[in-house]
Amino acid sequence: MNIIWLGHGSFRIEIEDQVLLIDPWLNGNPMLAEDQHGPAIEGATQILVTHGHFDHTADIVGISKRTGAPVSAMYELAQALVAQGAVEGNAFNKGGTISFGTVSVTMVPASHSSSMAMDEQSTYMGMETGFIIKGEDHTLYHSGDTGIMADMDWIGAYFKPDIGILSAGGYFTMDMAQAAWAAQRYFNFQTVIPCHYRTFPILEQDAVALAQGLPGVNVIEPQVMQPISP
Repeated sequence: MNIIWLGHGSFRIEIEDQVLLIDPWLNGNPMLAEDQHGPAIEGATQILVTHGHFDHTADIVGISKRTGAPVSAMYELAQALVAQGAVEGNAFNKGGTISFGTVSVTMVPASHSSSMAMDEQSTYMGMETGFIIKGEDHTLYHSGDTGIMADMDWIGAYFKPDIGILSAGGYFTMDMAQAAWAAQRYFNFQTVIPCHYRTFPILEQDAVALAQGLPGVNVIEPQVMQPISP
């Protein structure tokens, strides 16, 4: 497995025979140089989207058309993206599991908001979500944009993820200290990777508080386009 940060909340996950893009944001992403756009999405087999905000959906239709990768997301959001020209994948909902070969993806709750600009209006796009991804003897929890929530209790107990990708930049999501508290209380991660930080000055710029709050856990500050292999 290779976990590759594309900046902000965007990831490329190479797992089994799949290349999963999660919330790939290219144009306007301050963390991802233009000459990295092509390599970031090359060979994509599936696109997963956590919610409708522009920094998670602005490039979805274009990437889907360019790569041929189907888009899977919350029912309302998936339908809206397909209507705009994205390749149809799975319009599913919380608790649902979809499979790509031997890789499984389960949609789980997040606590945030979800809307997308349509006809110059902000339109509700169903509820915000996270994902549980299983493959290569790992279970990965991608929190999506979220604050601390009680649902993390059953997510941790039921799925037992060993890898956590946690939104932790603060202001729009948990901050580093909150993410550390949640990880310690609800999960038993071996590896934690923060995201949704460093993108803008308003967000946290390092993961020191996360690492300090999780002694014994491998907290990895990702670098853009550099693979992490747990």
